[in-house]
Amino acid sequence: MTDDRPTKIVYLFGAGATHAELQNIDPVFADKSGLLVRQLSARVIEKARRDKQYLKDVATVTGTSGSLNIELLISLIENSKISGWEYKTHYLKNLVREDIQDVLSAPRTRSFYLHKALFELHKHPATRRKERLAGLISLNYDNVLDNAYRQYLGSPPYCFSLDEPLRANAVPLLKLHGSFNWTNQTIRGRKRTIEIIPLGSAKNYIHPPYGCIWNQALETLIGCDTLRVIGCSLSQNDFHLIDLLFKAHLERGTPFDIEIIDRDSAGATIKGNYGFLPEVRTLTQIPRTLVPEADPPNPFKTWLKYKTLALLETKGTARTKYLKQVVK
Repeated sequence: MTDDRPTKIVYLFGAGATHAELQNIDPVFADKSGLLVRQLSARVIEKARRDKQYLKDVATVTGTSGSLNIELLISLIENSKISGWEYKTHYLKNLVREDIQDVLSAPRTRSFYLHKALFELHKHPATRRKERLAGLISLNYDNVLDNAYRQYLGSPPYCFSLDEPLRANAVPLLKLHGSFNWTNQTIRGRKRTIEIIPLGSAKNYIHPPYGCIWNQALETLIGCDTLRVIGCSLSQNDFHLIDLLFKAHLERGTPFDIEIIDRDSAGATIKGNYGFLPEVRTLTQIPRTLVPEADPPNPFKTWLKYKTLALLETKGTARTKYLKQVVK
């Protein structure tokens, strides 16, 4: 890579990125009703245990304490094939959807600005001389990222079909598990509603349009220099995502940097779990950003603050709408 070529950046967003928005506007609410797996899982399991039809035959294995993981629970019930497993897993998946949509109410999301600040940073001329936004990959069903994208880049190219190739320099928005707002989407001239890939073990990424989305994600990763992971633990439950990163390295032939925008302890866990990915960096190891805090309360906002200061300095944010709120 020559010194004068902008670094090609791809972002991978998990539930922690949306949770950071909640935490930024209302830390008390986020601590009680956030979108981290353990929080969402506890709420959903507690509600499910009030349903007698769900509870039948699984009461002893759906407790509400300890380290809870709703996706793992759904997978285990699916694989058990006990009587009524279809109802039970469908019921849990619906509760997950209802819970996320309830937390992300319109009045609450109108106050979000971290994702918008990120786009504002990448639109700034000083940033564009050093970095080029090459792609966005998301595991989230919500439309927080989508709304920020529209404000700065227009209608997102979701890459539903190979018949609609990316425009030159377009930034794809690749939602690997789908989206709650994918209704009345036009694919090959026809309107359709695209079902999400629900939580659980029975994930199928081959059917349209997910085959196209995942293939574009692979191509996007192959072409990047740096992948920034925001609010995503790279859980081993999501084998297909790890497989995607692994294949991108193989096809590329050389490793790309992976920057974990999370607490150093979370980054260290990822680094330890996936030693075959050689260029994983924790929050305080990211070069040219110099984040001094190993355990910030809001890693997304903290990283965004120091990244903005490194690229723009304080005076460069004077005329911005959201970045000046991040760095103040």
